[in-house]
Amino acid sequence: MKTILIVLGALALALFAFTRLTPPPNQLDWLNAVWPGDGGVSRVAEGVVFDEKTGMKLDVWAPEGTKAGDGKPVLVFFYGGGWAHGERAHYGFVGKAFAAKGFVVVMPDYRKVPDVRFPAFVEDGANALRWVQDNVAQHGGDPKRVGLSGHSAGAHIAMLLTLDRSWLDKVGVAQGFVRATVGLSGPYDFLPFDSRRSIAAMNQWPRPIETQPIAYASKGSPPIMVITGASDDTVKPRNAILLAQKLKQLGTTVEFRAYNDLGHEDIAMALSKPFRGRAPVLAEASAFLDKHLKVETADADQGR
Repeated sequence: MKTILIVLGALALALFAFTRLTPPPNQLDWLNAVWPGDGGVSRVAEGVVFDEKTGMKLDVWAPEGTKAGDGKPVLVFFYGGGWAHGERAHYGFVGKAFAAKGFVVVMPDYRKVPDVRFPAFVEDGANALRWVQDNVAQHGGDPKRVGLSGHSAGAHIAMLLTLDRSWLDKVGVAQGFVRATVGLSGPYDFLPFDSRRSIAAMNQWPRPIETQPIAYASKGSPPIMVITGASDDTVKPRNAILLAQKLKQLGTTVEFRAYNDLGHEDIAMALSKPFRGRAPVLAEASAFLDKHLKVETADADQGR
């Protein structure tokens, strides 16, 4: 009995240390790794430098057996963390989830506060897309069928790159490169800056309106899905509601989802195997991207 108690005590202490010392996304990634499902996928590239100036790196996930020239749809995913935290290594559960749905998934890092301020992390996102344009075919992806997604601050980056063409123009990414975007719990219309993180990330930019994705919504925007948790008190649902309303008024293809009783982190958690029963985030996001990244859809959009 004494030995059992010692073992249980050691396990409890190890679990306590793990939960206190390991960032929540990494905890989720560990749990996801031992949960059944999402087989037949692998990380086919790790730590690839996509910008020599900054040293920023990315990982690539794909269905097993994917080879150069396969022409699979591509998803570039930007993780969240208030523009100040996060790293691609902790979001393998997202790469696996979408790769299991048939996508080649690119997961870039980006520079963060306090080392940088807006727009450095958006510039990093643009450079990651330039890498995708030039290199994803080598990993089985189709550079003409690229969608974006992101959670929280990552959704802000993805949506700015989608709606404001200037970032991709600066790095030589082709017109119409982004075919569709899914924003998860993202800040799109958050003036005035009234949170510690938004102030730290954005407040030094002399023209605050330029930090707001909603300011760039237009009739020619790619198809967009915005997903939020109705109980999100970190990034208020109004961000998704107002962006969806504006895009709809402009005649842009837009879909809106607000999941009841889900908070900010719940939306990202629902992409992981243990928590998918909480909301169909993965299923609905994948279906939306599949629809708009089909070959015939992408070809038709060339004339948009």
